[in-house]
Amino acid sequence: MLLPKKVKYRKQQRGRRSIQYRHKATRGITVAFGAYALKAAEQGRIRSNQIEAARRTISRAMGKTGRIWIRIFPARPYTQKAAEVGMGKGKGDVEAYEAPVLPGTVLFEIDGVSEEMAREALRKAGAKLPIKTRFIIREQ
Repeated sequence: MLLPKKVKYRKQQRGRRSIQYRHKATRGITVAFGAYALKAAEQGRIRSNQIEAARRTISRAMGKTGRIWIRIFPARPYTQKAAEVGMGKGKGDVEAYEAPVLPGTVLFEIDGVSEEMAREALRKAGAKLPIKTRFIIREQ
């Protein structure tokens, strides 16, 4: 799974959702590397294990042909308290990392396969993610 090599602060607060996700993405919104892409249609947080599950689904659907680019990176830590631990006594330990995603962000790109195969591979990958996604094609 993806995780940062080093972080300045071990734990992070969640922040205000209403302010943080009020707008659409302005960066990472175009297909830059491949011919086909999976784009986020709504905001959310995608965990590192969900990114890995989607990546594995794409690579299995494409077979040995094609190339994959992952355009998001889980650099934000999230915490979780152990099972059967009461309220209070501080914040939980870092469980894993997540990537905050705004609407319009390109999540995955692929190239080297037919459009039908790309559409099916990205549809299966979108089913592994907690947000709504859509298939887009690079504009010439």
